[in-house]
Amino acid sequence: MNRFDSTFKPLLWLMALLLSAFLAACGGGGGGGDTTTAPAGPANVIPGAAGSPGAAATNPTVNSASPGSGATNVPTTTKSSTNVVSVKLLTATFNAAMTPATIVSPATTFTLRDNTLGANVPGTVTMNGAFTIATFTPGVANLNAATSYTATISTAAKDAGGTAMPNPVVWSFTTAAVLTTGQAAVDLGAAGNFVVFSNTAITSVFPSNVKGSIGTAGTGSDTTITCPEITAGGTVWSVDATYPDAACLTIDGPNVGIAAGAMAAAITDAKGRTIPDFTNLGAGTIGGLVLAPGLYKWTGAGGVTIDNTGVTITGGADDVWIFQIDSNFTVQDNATITLGGSAQAKNIFWQVGGVAGAVIGSAVDFKGIILADTGITLDSGSTVLGRLYTDPAVTFKTNTITPPAP
Repeated sequence: MNRFDSTFKPLLWLMALLLSAFLAACGGGGGGGDTTTAPAGPANVIPGAAGSPGAAATNPTVNSASPGSGATNVPTTTKSSTNVVSVKLLTATFNAAMTPATIVSPATTFTLRDNTLGANVPGTVTMNGAFTIATFTPGVANLNAATSYTATISTAAKDAGGTAMPNPVVWSFTTAAVLTTGQAAVDLGAAGNFVVFSNTAITSVFPSNVKGSIGTAGTGSDTTITCPEITAGGTVWSVDATYPDAACLTIDGPNVGIAAGAMAAAITDAKGRTIPDFTNLGAGTIGGLVLAPGLYKWTGAGGVTIDNTGVTITGGADDVWIFQIDSNFTVQDNATITLGGSAQAKNIFWQVGGVAGAVIGSAVDFKGIILADTGITLDSGSTVLGRLYTDPAVTFKTNTITPPAP
C-alpha cells in the first residue's frame, strides 16, 4: 500500500460519516424536513372504559351510552312517553357529576358524525339535573337509514371538580336499513336509584339477596328485610326510623318522596303509550314465543301467563320492549326469560294491572323491570335481573334481585 492510499482512505470514511449525519439531520432521502415525532395525543376509549391508558379509574369518563358502541339496527326516530315521534336522541352517562358548561356550550365537546357524508350532524346538548347525563339532540328530522355514525366526547369535558377527561370517548353505531321508529325507554327518574321500591311495604322471607338499595314510602314498620340481605353497598331508605334493623337504614323522607313520585310517573308513562305493535298476542299465553322489540298490549281480564317453556326477548342493545298488561301477570315455576341478540334487561318494562298484580313462581329466571299497580310477589328460589316497583307491597322469598347494567 502506498502513502497516498493509507492517508486518503480514512479521510473518505470520515467524509462519508459526516455526510450521513448531515442527511439524517435534513431528512435524508425522504425529501427533507424535520422528522421529529410530535407527542402522541390521548388515545380514544369507548364508553365504559376507565380512561386508560394513562388514566386512573377515578378520572371522569363515560360509563355508558345510548345507542351503545357497535349497536346496529338503531331506529332513526323514537316515540316518547307522550307518543310524539322525534329524532333519535343520543345519551352519554358519566361516572361522576360534570361541569355542564364544558359539555353544553362548546359545540365541539359532544359531536355526532355522519360517516357517509363525512360531516358532523348539527345538534344541541343538554344535561340532566344531576349533571351526569348529557343528551345530544340532532337538529334534523331523523337520522339517515343504513348509515354509520360516530359520536365523540372530547377531553374538554370536565367533572365538577374541574378535572378533564384524560381521553376522548368515541363510539359508533349503525341505523336500521329503512326509516323506523322505536319506543323510547321508560324514564325511571329518581326511582332508578332503587332495585326495589314500594309505597307501602317490602316483605322478605330470609335469606334473600337484594343487590342494591330498597325504598319504602310508607310509615311504620314497612319492611322486614334485614341488613345482611342488602348487598352491593345498598341501604334501606325510609321516611321514618321504625325499621327494625337500623344498621343499614337511611332516613330521608324528602328523597323517598321524590322517588315515589318518579315511580308513579314511570307507571303512568308505561301505561300511556298508544298504538301498540302487538295486541293480545297469544290471547295472553305467551310461553315459548320469541318477542321482538315494540309495544305490546293485552286487554281484558285474562291477563298474561308465561308457562315453564319461558319466552325469548331478542333484539339490539338499544331496543325497547313495553308490555302493557291490563290484568294479572303470572310467570309459572321454572320459567326462564331468555335475552337474545344484544337485548338488555334495563330496556324491558312489564306494566301490570289486575287485582293480583305480578306473581312470579318458584325457580324462575326473570328479566326486566316490573311496574305494578297492585303488588309483586316472588316465590322461593327465583332470580330477577331488573327492578321491582309497585304502589302496594313487594313480597319475596329467598330470592336474588340484581339491578341491570346501566
